[in-house]
Amino acid sequence: MSRVVVFGGTFDPPHIAHLIHAQYAAEVLDCPVLFTPAGDPPHKHGETRTPAQHRLAMTAIAIEGNARFRLSRVDVDRPGPHYTADMLALLQGEAEELYLLIGADSLRDLPTWNRPAEVVQRARLLIAPRPDVTPDVRALEQTLPGLRGRVHLLDAPGLDVSSTVVAARIAAGRTVRYLVPEAVLAYIQVNRLYER
Repeated sequence: MSRVVVFGGTFDPPHIAHLIHAQYAAEVLDCPVLFTPAGDPPHKHGETRTPAQHRLAMTAIAIEGNARFRLSRVDVDRPGPHYTADMLALLQGEAEELYLLIGADSLRDLPTWNRPAEVVQRARLLIAPRPDVTPDVRALEQTLPGLRGRVHLLDAPGLDVSSTVVAARIAAGRTVRYLVPEAVLAYIQVNRLYER
């Protein structure tokens, strides 16, 4: 059976936790990971720090050289709002089985998403650990019946790195060396992204 891991997000900017979790997912499931930068995520409407073309470029740079990583423009090349359920519907032809890679914090918040039952029906959920976040899958299943059978925990490091922290460090003039790939950092510097 063919499988693909779908990894959506703003990637504003992409950082080492994104790449490490994607690498673990590719290894565990022995399949490609499709990075799908969001065009206009409804939960962050107007809050993305950089335009989609910069986030696409940084993501392409971050995943370059990894044969298992691919970039998708599925969200960027269509009008918004961009809901995960719609994205998964558009990606159904990519493989027989889709896995959606999300953080434990996103699993916790899943009932607040647009059409969460459809998300769970369209893809299995691969959950990356986040420090200090332990979602109660049993409690979530009361809102989303059948969730437990669709959730798979990714045995990977729980890294306390976020795009928000990276952007804030850059804005404060602090180093983000080792938090983002060197080539991504060079792109950020050339384009003067995240500066105040």
